[in-house]
Amino acid sequence: QVQLVESGGGLVQTGGSLRVSCAASGGTFRSYAMGWFRQAPGKEREFVAAISWSGGNTSYSDSVKGRFTISRDNAKKTVYLQMNSLKAEDTAVYYCAADVDPVRIGSGKAGYWGQGTQVTVSS
Repeated sequence: QVQLVESGGGLVQTGGSLRVSCAASGGTFRSYAMGWFRQAPGKEREFVAAISWSGGNTSYSDSVKGRFTISRDNAKKTVYLQMNSLKAEDTAVYYCAADVDPVRIGSGKAGYWGQGTQVTVSS
C-alpha cells in the first residue's frame, strides 16, 4: 500500500509560480511511476503530467507543456510539480497518483491517489 499526501497548494496571481509536492509512504517509491492530475469545479479530472520511476521520462498535457515541470526525488520519496506562468484556468484541485504501470497513470486509472491540494489562480 502506498499513501500519498499532497501539499503546497494555495492562492497565486496570474503569471505567478507555485510548486506542489506529493510525499509518499509505504511501498517502494522508486518502483512507481507518478502522475499529477487536476479537477476544476464542474469538470472531469484531467491528466497534467507524469514521470517514470527513474525520472528519465516525462509527459505533459498540451495545456501545461512548457509551463509546468514534473520531477521526483526518490531519496525523499517525493514528486513535485513546478507550475510557472499560471493562468486562471489552472485553478483546480491537484491530485498525485502512483502506479507500477505507467500506462495506468496515463489513462487515469492509477492504483493510488492522494487527497488533493487546492490551487487557485486569481486574475
